[in-house]
Amino acid sequence: MLHTLEFHPSLHLLLLRIVGYASSPWLRHGGQAHEGNPTHMFMAGQITGAEAVLQALNDGVAIDRVLVDREKDTEEIRRLCQEQEIPLDEGSTNDLWRMSAEGHVDALALIGRFQTESMDELMSRGGTIWFFDGVTYSTNLGFAIRTAEVSGADGVVLNVAKTHEERRTIRRASMRADRFIPVIYSSTEEILQCAKKHKLTIISAEDVGDRAPWDVDMSKAVMLVVGAEREGISQATLDASDYIVRLPMDGFVPSYNLQVAVSVLTVEALKQRMG
Repeated sequence: MLHTLEFHPSLHLLLLRIVGYASSPWLRHGGQAHEGNPTHMFMAGQITGAEAVLQALNDGVAIDRVLVDREKDTEEIRRLCQEQEIPLDEGSTNDLWRMSAEGHVDALALIGRFQTESMDELMSRGGTIWFFDGVTYSTNLGFAIRTAEVSGADGVVLNVAKTHEERRTIRRASMRADRFIPVIYSSTEEILQCAKKHKLTIISAEDVGDRAPWDVDMSKAVMLVVGAEREGISQATLDASDYIVRLPMDGFVPSYNLQVAVSVLTVEALKQRMG
């Protein structure tokens, strides 16, 4: 399946990357292997360069998507992707430069991003899941999903009903980040039950929090929760939370906006996962 990428200047340097990989059942990511489940990447990332992508394809590495420079000779990569039914996108040299962790390359492979429409399947794999509780403004949701994706999260769950047109707005605002990360709509009750079932640590960011984000372990299987700017996180979610963190503030305006809260938590979670 071939797609032409439509990039925006802000889309995006993937912050997590893989510059090499092992031929063993484990892939390397940030110097760590997820030993408990060799088929699951605890952190998402990329394989950079045509030669490395070819080797990964030949070695049977689990690749979610391949990106190639439309101006370069990548015929063998295209053939292998077609044979293995791996989605392939093409873009300009500048597009790949923006997305690559290693600068100018002819090809990238995205790994550790398991696409699914099943919330149960998503949460069973652990990693970092984002729950934007009660966030209704479509553009804000899109921006938040884009931030989650670029920080290497494994999925996003939402508990708001959206029309087809509203979902299109979310996709546009996210720069179509749902190509790279699952975005699943459900109810608050089902989201919380599923997170508890799969033993995700639920960490909510709210003004009533009793500790800072960096005082909580976000390096394991977690669900990070941020609520709407006006209403905040629902009481049901707060009651189900294992930790409630508060972003430090030292001014007079009552709170940070949604994007700031999401950005602070994503960077802290990313820093902890990278060790």
